[in-house]
Amino acid sequence: MPDSKQTLVMKFGGTSVGSVNALTRATQIIKNALVEFPRVVVVTSAMSGVTDLLLKSASLAVQGNLDALPEAESTLREKHFSAVDALVRDQKRCRETKAEIDVLILSLVDLCKAMAILAEASPRAMDAVASLGERMNIRLLAAVAQEAGINAKPIETTEFIVTNAHYQNAHPDFKVTAEKTRALLNPLMDEGVVPIVTGFIGATPEGVITTLGRGGSDYTAAIIGSVLPADDVWIWTDVDGVMTTDPRIAPEAQTLHEISYGEIAELAYYGAKVLHPKTIRPVVEAGIGLRICNTFNPSHPGTRLIANGSSNGRTYQPEKVIRAVTAIRKQRLVTIEGRGMLGVPGVAARAFGAVASTGTSVPLITQASSEQSICFAVPSESAASVLDALEKAFVHEIEDEDIDRVWSTEDVSIVTVVGAGMRHTVGVAGRVFSRLGNSGVNVLAIAQGSSEVSISLVVDSADTERAVKTLHELIVNGTPVNR
Repeated sequence: MPDSKQTLVMKFGGTSVGSVNALTRATQIIKNALVEFPRVVVVTSAMSGVTDLLLKSASLAVQGNLDALPEAESTLREKHFSAVDALVRDQKRCRETKAEIDVLILSLVDLCKAMAILAEASPRAMDAVASLGERMNIRLLAAVAQEAGINAKPIETTEFIVTNAHYQNAHPDFKVTAEKTRALLNPLMDEGVVPIVTGFIGATPEGVITTLGRGGSDYTAAIIGSVLPADDVWIWTDVDGVMTTDPRIAPEAQTLHEISYGEIAELAYYGAKVLHPKTIRPVVEAGIGLRICNTFNPSHPGTRLIANGSSNGRTYQPEKVIRAVTAIRKQRLVTIEGRGMLGVPGVAARAFGAVASTGTSVPLITQASSEQSICFAVPSESAASVLDALEKAFVHEIEDEDIDRVWSTEDVSIVTVVGAGMRHTVGVAGRVFSRLGNSGVNVLAIAQGSSEVSISLVVDSADTERAVKTLHELIVNGTPVNR
């Protein structure tokens, strides 16, 4: 097995490869990385806006509307071909790259026409459509890299990331993926080739394209990094790393130079867009480094993710008790309540079984100690189907009035404060809720994980920004609490 200290996996997000300027910067970043790491794998997303355009085209086709398809086809050609023309001067390479991309654009047209005839699109078909952006972009980025003197080769991850057939949110078979990844990528890197690979997609054992869920290119980089194994995974995006909160809400937000795996896992789960939630686990289990960097400010050190207990052999001591504040909008609180639930075993199991049957993920749960109510959050768009499933699951209990009602709120937000230091600090929760109360923010529900790395609370949708700004002041001004 190769020396892992020589291997780097880099992932570029959509905005990092979304324009001529961005592609030029990304290429220079790859060249710079090769000075430090002789073995580099590059994972790329689709160009910014492309996946949304692909999925919109498919959605319209299902409705029988193909009128917008020629415009989508033209937009895709213009976006990719103009970048090829600007950055690839070798005429043969330029023609070949355009021809390969054009084949993929024409496959979108064929898929959409088939969907229009059938008036439906299976998850498998939608994955085939969604994969096209990444498949186009590896050819573009590889051609640009080759033009810059990098020995790059485009490779689709369908050749080595093997998943189950859970289309649109597939799960990798890590054992088979490890074998195929090493067998394909290691010989190439040994020859000095830089594989430019698709993020976001894999394939079933039969070779059918799957996707890992939206934002899955981060996950792809983590998978490849963990199975090679690499020494480091660098995620290139359009911000300077993980920030203390959304700078659009609080302009004084700061970049965190270091953050623990536990903290970033909570932030990613509770709405921070800088990293896909599934990215954390493969990296943690493989014990490799992860860094988040800014393509448009490459000299900035970004954010380094470190093990929960240590940073380069020293104890990890965050400078602030509360490290970051994040928010998930467009949630609804669903409540099951009734005096007849008291002491009856299995109510929660049946409730969440019903929720699971709708394919809905539950980000927050709270239950009254009297067992007379269960309350949990679901995405707003899933609330109607969840309520319907619960009413069917408890139809007899509702008829017998053991359960009084099953209902949901209007839109709410889950605001989460994160900090590994909270578990050893007395009074943090009191300070959090005092601040919110003084700011006139009403808290509808509360949950704290057993890890004590985060406290989550639910507020009215209209109070989201005020709650985030108020709690962010605890970071900016410090968190004076009793120790």
